[in-house]
Amino acid sequence: MPIPAVPLNATSRRFGPLAGPIAEAASRVASEGPCILGPGVTAFETAFADYCGAAHAVGVGNGTDALEIALKATGVGTGDRVALAANAAMYAATAVLACGAEPVFVDVLADEATLDPALLEAALAQDAPVRAVVATHLYGRLARIDAIAGSCRRHGAVLVEDCAQAHGARSADGRRAGSFGDAAAFSFYPTKNLGALGDGGAVVTGDPDLAARARSLRQYGWQDKYRSLLPGGRNSRLDELQARILHLQLPLLDGWNARRREIAARYAAGIRHPDIHVPARGGDDDVVHLFVVHSTRRDALRDHLLAAGIGCDVHYPVPDHRQPILAEAHAGTSLPVTEAQAASVLTLPCFPELTDAEASVVIDACNRF
Repeated sequence: MPIPAVPLNATSRRFGPLAGPIAEAASRVASEGPCILGPGVTAFETAFADYCGAAHAVGVGNGTDALEIALKATGVGTGDRVALAANAAMYAATAVLACGAEPVFVDVLADEATLDPALLEAALAQDAPVRAVVATHLYGRLARIDAIAGSCRRHGAVLVEDCAQAHGARSADGRRAGSFGDAAAFSFYPTKNLGALGDGGAVVTGDPDLAARARSLRQYGWQDKYRSLLPGGRNSRLDELQARILHLQLPLLDGWNARRREIAARYAAGIRHPDIHVPARGGDDDVVHLFVVHSTRRDALRDHLLAAGIGCDVHYPVPDHRQPILAEAHAGTSLPVTEAQAASVLTLPCFPELTDAEASVVIDACNRF
């Protein structure tokens, strides 16, 4: 397949200008060591926790491990019920299943694609107790987190934020994603708003005991070396080089997020095709990790854009409750908004290094559909 003239993403444009500092970081790790859980990890954990407005960050291997470890650190285990949305490609559901817990799927708000607080309240009010809620800030937009947190408090449920796509998103009172729940999970996959040159993740929390459990769970459940105390531990550690690469990028994150909002504003102002619905995007509570439009003719629109040399993708085509491994158990689950969005969503290029000229090409191609 030919390389698109306008890529969906281009990590080379981010990491290329940072090649010198990255090489210096790699040289220091190689010459000084250690390679795992060294001073670079500690420094990044401290800086990232401070950035999020939390007391603790625990570096782990990837974002899905972060969700699993966060859930386990809050006490979620076998047989517990966990409420979550079903529109994010099984990432949170995979973590729930890894805990031996049962996913309870809740529908989302139509234009926001995040948990519907009223439906979540109804799910939490059922006779069967819900042990925890995973609130995913999908596409970079904060969920209705204050309402969600209020429901969790009323019903005694743990709140875990899935911040994999929301690094730096802020509420009206200035609180950042990751500072609202009992714990939060971040991914540092290369295409994330803050991405490693490889994989990585973090658990963020204000609770020192929860942080200690997360640190133990990321390394075999050790209390001290070779002595396992906590069940459910795993080998999931953010490596030293990735931590240093993330740390050198952290001061650039807010500027990158601002550029994403600029691109979103251009799209919102410029795309005027009657068959393409463009949700409002781009306040402080939205770091526009993905710019997603909707069309009842989604597949035809995707083909049209690809033929025009524009990278695009579907995030995400199969709701969790319709995935083969869960479909039978959730045959009676109805999530009409989630299902309609799965059939209509299409992601357009939106990353900080995208040029204005490229954004105009995308807008023109959409309007020529």
